Amino acid sequence: MSLLLRVENLVTAFGRGDDALRVVDGVSFQVAAGETYALLGESGCGKSMTALSLMRLLPDGGRIASGAVHLGDEDVLALPESDMRRVRGGGMAMIFQEPMLALNPVIRVGEQITEALTLHRNLAGQAAADAARELLDAVGIPDAARRLDSYPFELSGGLRQRVMIAMALAGRPRLLIADEPTTALDVTIQAQVLEVLRRLRAEQRMGMLLITHDLGVVAENADRVGVMYAGELVEEGARDAFFATPQHPYSRMLFEALPRPGDAGRLTTIPGQVPKLDATLHGCRFAPRCPHSKARCRVESPDWQSVNGQRVRCHFAGKLPARTTSDVSLHARPSGTAQALLQVAGLKVHFPVRRGFFQRTVGQVRAVDDVSLSIEAGRTLALVGESGCGKTTVGKALLRLIEPTAGQVVLSGEVIGASNTAMLRRQAQMVFQDPFSSLNPRMRVADILLEGMDALGVGAARDRRDAVARLLEQVGLPDDAGGRYPHAFSGGQRQRIAIARALAVSPRLVICDEPTSALDVSVQAQILNLLKDLQDSLGLAYLFITHNLAVVEYLARDVAVMYLGRIVEQGATADVLRSPRHPYTQALVSAVPRIDPQGGEGIIRLSGDQPSPLNPPDGCHFHPRCPHASEVCRQRYPDQTDLGVRHWVRCHWVAGQI
Repeated sequence: MSLLLRVENLVTAFGRGDDALRVVDGVSFQVAAGETYALLGESGCGKSMTALSLMRLLPDGGRIASGAVHLGDEDVLALPESDMRRVRGGGMAMIFQEPMLALNPVIRVGEQITEALTLHRNLAGQAAADAARELLDAVGIPDAARRLDSYPFELSGGLRQRVMIAMALAGRPRLLIADEPTTALDVTIQAQVLEVLRRLRAEQRMGMLLITHDLGVVAENADRVGVMYAGELVEEGARDAFFATPQHPYSRMLFEALPRPGDAGRLTTIPGQVPKLDATLHGCRFAPRCPHSKARCRVESPDWQSVNGQRVRCHFAGKLPARTTSDVSLHARPSGTAQALLQVAGLKVHFPVRRGFFQRTVGQVRAVDDVSLSIEAGRTLALVGESGCGKTTVGKALLRLIEPTAGQVVLSGEVIGASNTAMLRRQAQMVFQDPFSSLNPRMRVADILLEGMDALGVGAARDRRDAVARLLEQVGLPDDAGGRYPHAFSGGQRQRIAIARALAVSPRLVICDEPTSALDVSVQAQILNLLKDLQDSLGLAYLFITHNLAVVEYLARDVAVMYLGRIVEQGATADVLRSPRHPYTQALVSAVPRIDPQGGEGIIRLSGDQPSPLNPPDGCHFHPRCPHASEVCRQRYPDQTDLGVRHWVRCHWVAGQI
């Protein structure tokens, strides 16, 4: 392969002199044409700042202090800014992590793509419009001609990400930088986006720099891997060698933090956090968190060493104990039945659509349409499905944060209604997906925890401050956390505060809405361990809303699969995830990125997007995307088909096989 990108001793700093903060410190790597190089590590390690340095798009105060970046024969760092406009988009292009922030919300998609076509390919008018449509077709956007006239907010997350890819490809770049391109996407959409990137890379012989913290995505897409920590590369090697025998202690601990099917024990966590930018660093930067560190590690920075064809910066490279692996399968869950804590029957949440001067109701958005489920005390039910299927609406309706349209909710044997909301608040609480948005930034942590206790009269007023201190200790936060504001904490610590707030009123049921979706694997392991410990010690029941099936396998006893407002398959986790029967469940399970890129069957590609709940299809809602759909699927919604103990499915195709 011909060499495309060469980065040598890149140093990016904020400030000058002795006080300069080196956020990228001596990074060197290469990317060949047609190759994908994955940059792996926790948030705050400098991955995105490395990418921005290559594009010379640093935020205010940032500067490239030293080093060299060569794209082909061009010295990128020596080019004047006028020439960088040609390189950005033409030589190298970037897909940003959040497309809604990267796309202009008040400009149509077609105009944003043609702007890049005009700049880099000198196209205008109908020629530019035709090229824009071809780009949308190339990235798999259905009805491309119509989508050119859409605004970004009219598109789903997956479609917005594909528009970003189309814009990046408009200038026919030689190098594509993808910064966490699938972090917030469902597994089905993630699989589609990654397939588009792989196909375009092969067709156009592009090099790709893939920035991610998802080991499964790396395993399925990378040719070579670089592991980054605290601004430095600490390990580099071919994908197969890296996944077979990671050499650096940090790389190993990232693997060990992943939930494993059937492993009911505690997840391995990485103690501490990535050093702050202003921290004084001596010796090996990972030494304070490393279980193998010695006195030498704290004073002497390790040099690069070669071990089995991999490059690693560690004093003990090749001398660490061999990794222990075990072949585990989903263990049998307890078969005994406990008393149901929560019982939900026929839950519906319909939102009226009003139009005209008199705001007449012209339709109903059927966000939740006849959902029934039950959760036993001390057990976990996972609710999974694509974004927009109604999972979060179910959770909010159970707590009456959204008023249900119909259905019955029974909690601790009492029917929940408007008259006993206080009892509901005491018995059930919610942990939201984004703790920074759900925590009041103007309140100290102690006051946040006291708010619910005061409102519901939990305990004696004189004892509540002591209860707050015990709560903070229970969720693993320092003693002084109560006097600080939410912005002073990391993402994982804020999620612990959110969990402590939910526990402040001593609930029996906690609804967890994607509590680990935006967290690194190391922080995710800490939160999952905490949730399991709290369940064991307090007997909590969880409704765990997520699209991360690896977390479901680790934490949940039962799983319910939701599609377009209805549950289509439900049963024990072992049964549903190891032997999925509904075609939609099969597609979800197949789309999960695996660490073993050679294992498992191929990904099941779903055609089209999830229909709108405003106008669901007749018959089975899944039939427009189902590879097994027949005429009966288009005419009648399927009845429940029992497949075994606690395992059932709604599917005509499955019913016909029994």
